[in-house]
Amino acid sequence: MASLVQLRHPTQGRRTGLVEGERLRLLLGVASAYQLAQAALSERCSLADCAVARADAETLDYDPIHRGESEWRLLPPFDHPEEPARCLVTGTGLTHKKSAQSRQAMHEAAAARGPVKAAIEQPPLTDSMRMYQWGLEGGRPAAGTIGVAPEWFYKGCGTVVRAHLEPLEVPPFARDGGEEAEIAGVYLIDLRGTPRRVGLVQANEFSDHQTEQLNYLYLAPSKLRTCAIGPELILDADFRNVRGIARIVRNGKTIWSREIASGEENMSHTVANLEHHHFKYPAHRRPGDAHIHFFGADAFSFGDGIQLADGDAMEIEFAGFGKSLVNPVTIDRAPEKWFSAAGI
Repeated sequence: MASLVQLRHPTQGRRTGLVEGERLRLLLGVASAYQLAQAALSERCSLADCAVARADAETLDYDPIHRGESEWRLLPPFDHPEEPARCLVTGTGLTHKKSAQSRQAMHEAAAARGPVKAAIEQPPLTDSMRMYQWGLEGGRPAAGTIGVAPEWFYKGCGTVVRAHLEPLEVPPFARDGGEEAEIAGVYLIDLRGTPRRVGLVQANEFSDHQTEQLNYLYLAPSKLRTCAIGPELILDADFRNVRGIARIVRNGKTIWSREIASGEENMSHTVANLEHHHFKYPAHRRPGDAHIHFFGADAFSFGDGIQLADGDAMEIEFAGFGKSLVNPVTIDRAPEKWFSAAGI
């Protein structure tokens, strides 16, 4: 397994490192994974070979950095280093059965509270479960053919992406915040407008489930929150059957944990089908743009009735995806501000 990290030092600036067990080997003349990917395209070599060719003799002890006990700080393992707005952060849900069932339960509860419940016949399945079933029926087409379209959502641009140990924020206008442990694909659009998969990352998609629970049409704004990826960019991941664990730690004690699964064997869509339906839009194929696309969650603590509190730590670890991704929750309890557009 080849993987990269991005780091920053208060005096040495930004660097990229190749993970070698418990050491990080810094790369010469490479400040970002984005820059390395551009070089690999230009030199027509694999990203891993391009990284090895730039490996320096200098190495760093990985564990203290991962624990936050070093002057070196981990950054998200991929970004657009010059223009964060040119990194599009998106995703798809309803690709894993457990999360689809949780969404089904949320939306059933919202319908049951509705004022017109007595006037309508409750359908046997919500739209969420229907979309999951459509994926089971048509989300795994033969290679090179187009399958059924998945759910798609927008999270923001690169400014919403956080690194390992950085907090994920619940803003004053939000009702909630909750982890969603996922794998995300990282992409770069080359000069010809062709999407290039740079690698995969473990990720915390983070979402406002209470807002979504009010009405499933609030799904779009419930996704407009910060998220986290990393700490490592995996260049040659085996994504057939990925097992992991997600946990919530409060005051040093684990209050919730679940074994989780991802990978194509556990999904209703192939990665190729998800990628086609994301990159079929011309606006998603602008040369030089970066993309982070979430592949969907298996389970999340909100589905088990857990409400996160300020200071809780969300921990995600998928086998084969490097060290764990840990992010604390920060809840902004300030009064919600009024925003208006001023004239020119």
